[in-house]
Amino acid sequence: MKLKIGIIGCGMITKVRHAPEYMENPNCEIIAFYDNNRARAEAMAEEYGGKVCDTVDELLALDIDAVSVCTANAFHKDITVRALNAGKHVLCEKPMAMTLEDCIAMTEAAEASGKVLMIGHNQRFAKAHQKAYELINKGAIGKLLSFETKFGHGGPEIWTQTPNTWFFDKKQAVFGVMADLGIHKTDLMHYLLGEPVTKIQAMITTLDKKWPDGRPIDVEDNAFCLMQTDSGVTGIMHVSWTFYGNEKNSTVIYGTEGVIRCYDDEESALILEKKGGDMVRYNLQKLKKNTDQTRGDRESTGVIDEFVESILEHREPLSSGPESLKAMRVIFAAFESAETGKAVTVNHGA
Repeated sequence: MKLKIGIIGCGMITKVRHAPEYMENPNCEIIAFYDNNRARAEAMAEEYGGKVCDTVDELLALDIDAVSVCTANAFHKDITVRALNAGKHVLCEKPMAMTLEDCIAMTEAAEASGKVLMIGHNQRFAKAHQKAYELINKGAIGKLLSFETKFGHGGPEIWTQTPNTWFFDKKQAVFGVMADLGIHKTDLMHYLLGEPVTKIQAMITTLDKKWPDGRPIDVEDNAFCLMQTDSGVTGIMHVSWTFYGNEKNSTVIYGTEGVIRCYDDEESALILEKKGGDMVRYNLQKLKKNTDQTRGDRESTGVIDEFVESILEHREPLSSGPESLKAMRVIFAAFESAETGKAVTVNHGA
């Protein structure tokens, strides 16, 4: 029996990720779409089939098993909790929510409902990152010491193809590049290091982005963070919407016995440099590749597959609610640090 899926929010992330990846997964079918701009939902339904709903409640009342929440950030918590309370599994796009209290409410709703809550942190599924995780856990670079991670591109107006993107509107987005790209890299470092960041000092600023009328955007376009874990692993994260050349999305991890470089080299997705000079190159694809006839030949993030499999296998997904909550705690602490000008300890227990 196929999982019946509803999609809430029909912007670019649904168009290029959620809808096509659900369609390619043989274990599910799209039943319904909702968007506050009905024309966008109608366009999705015309391409993928399914019903167009007039409200979120109408969609949640349907005989569906799971939903993707692909709305602007400010609506994530409300819709996710409503969906979980209605007995639906939920895949919510990042960032999880806009306050710590809302993030906790989402995890509590998932636990109470017994349904899967997954957040769309796709960096955990990139092939080089999964190989790096394997190598680190085998002790390939010894004890971890430090890291550098960077994620930047020309800005969300390129992704959304509009200069008035909601990403720049504080009422809808609340945060800027930290909630767009910083959350990805924070979650990735938790995955690779095997422990969360517990101390952070951050500079968060708007260097260049403007609305079409020339006013500075409402949120930050750059963030520079110094991070540390309880075991002492220390690193630097830079995320940016002002990389006006090629996108940069790289991570380097240094250990006592070598270095792992992920997407830091044009020739290889991952490079393992051993102490003493030996080097191994891994020509891994950045994203999972679907090549069989039933699923096409496009590249997939792996997020939808993990969500569907976690439901069918009755297990927590790799980017579960509790795991995602850890990353959000770091993001909130980063903003506190930027406001106070001081390093902030991240409390992962409260």
